[in-house]
Amino acid sequence: MNIIAKKHIFLLISGTLIAASIGAIAVFGLKPGIDFTGGTLWQIKSTTDNRQLTTDNLRDFFEKDLMVKNFIVYSQETNQSFLIRLGHLSEEEHQKYFESLEIKFNGIEELRYEAIGPAIGKELRNKAFLAIIFVLLGISLYVAYAFRKVSYPIKSWKYGIITLLTLFHDVLIAAGFLAFLGYRLGIELDTKFIVAMLVVMGFSVHDTIVVFDRIRENLLKESGRFDLSAIINDSINQTIARSINTSLTLVLVLLALFFFGPFSLKYFVLVIMVGTIVGTYSSIFIASPALLIAKKK
Repeated sequence: MNIIAKKHIFLLISGTLIAASIGAIAVFGLKPGIDFTGGTLWQIKSTTDNRQLTTDNLRDFFEKDLMVKNFIVYSQETNQSFLIRLGHLSEEEHQKYFESLEIKFNGIEELRYEAIGPAIGKELRNKAFLAIIFVLLGISLYVAYAFRKVSYPIKSWKYGIITLLTLFHDVLIAAGFLAFLGYRLGIELDTKFIVAMLVVMGFSVHDTIVVFDRIRENLLKESGRFDLSAIINDSINQTIARSINTSLTLVLVLLALFFFGPFSLKYFVLVIMVGTIVGTYSSIFIASPALLIAKKK
């Protein structure tokens, strides 16, 4: 496969995905969960075939009966439940509201109840973003150091910069997908999705380094050969089967978790799966051709 010759096609595909992701984040936004903002997340479901339990009726109940001002109600179609997000509740208020719901709608099952204070939410948010920044910088510096012996014809620091850009590419597309899920299904950004982003980065950099390491070996082995594009293309072809097979193994596991795992992890697994596929694509079709572009620049 002459991947290098078709690099502009692959770069165009990535550019389109990045533009779509930026558009999704700009238009839909990333809905912060209570982990980051503080408050209460409540998931309920009717224990009977109660047609009165609808999104509109729940909104009216919280607004008129309970006199709650700031709240959001949206439905989860996958398990016919409702998610209610509101300010911080005491345990006494929680029990009072639940009893009122049971009386009003005649049989309610509580599937999930989480309450986090605003101070803890702010601290978690700051630490989550710091974790992502430090991981990105740490990986880039490590790659630049690891490739210090192959400073010709590409400077070692360029390997680190390209790795950083590749990771940013993967995380941005995964974040855009999460913004779309938030718009369509009301999925919120919480700590488990930050973990998903870190998993995507870890797997992506693993794949990228495998390809880069083969390029490094071939550059050292064929130091007298000056056709860099041929060396990069040969290196990609030597590692592409390994990269795809490794990713496919993980994707099969993630598919099993998505279809048969707990509902609470369904979209967490989906984000990792999308990030894994994008990360494999970028490692093969974006990171390596970018080395050739970086050499010319």
